[in-house]
Amino acid sequence: GISVCAYPGREVDPAAAERARAACSSGLCADVESKSDATFESLFPSDCWIFGDALEHLRDPWGLLVRMRKRLQPGALVIACIPNAQHWSVQARLNSREFRYEDKGLLDRTHLRWFTRITIMDLFTSTGYTIIHGAARIAEEPERNIVLPSIRAMAIAMGTDPQVAVNDAVPVQYVVKATPA
Repeated sequence: GISVCAYPGREVDPAAAERARAACSSGLCADVESKSDATFESLFPSDCWIFGDALEHLRDPWGLLVRMRKRLQPGALVIACIPNAQHWSVQARLNSREFRYEDKGLLDRTHLRWFTRITIMDLFTSTGYTIIHGAARIAEEPERNIVLPSIRAMAIAMGTDPQVAVNDAVPVQYVVKATPA
């Protein structure tokens, strides 16, 4: 049989919502966090929610994931791409007094939340999800090799595993696929 799919786009930024209208089956400029229960309920049933660089922009991503979890059917998916606040470049900027917000990227001034590999796992498990797949997005960044030995040394000084510290400093983002637990 033929199945019918709809790809609605929800975006708080008007320009991005307009692009969603062109690329999705529908596009709505709205703040999903502030939707009334009745309006939020109209977003369901949904088989899959995709948060492409979005959860870090929310006031309460934990609350939204819990609110969604109550309405998702078993087997539904939540896919999220989340910047890594533990990235080597952020650590280097913190240590060189160059931590400044920017128009885009890891230090995007519109980020309200910061996540690491561990806190991403906590975000999903604490809100009732099981992570069924996770992947690190790693960019080609030869300059990181200058900073990684310092991250290793800092981990040793703090009594933590230096290889884990280095491994967690390399990904620019993490992609997570989760399902209601």
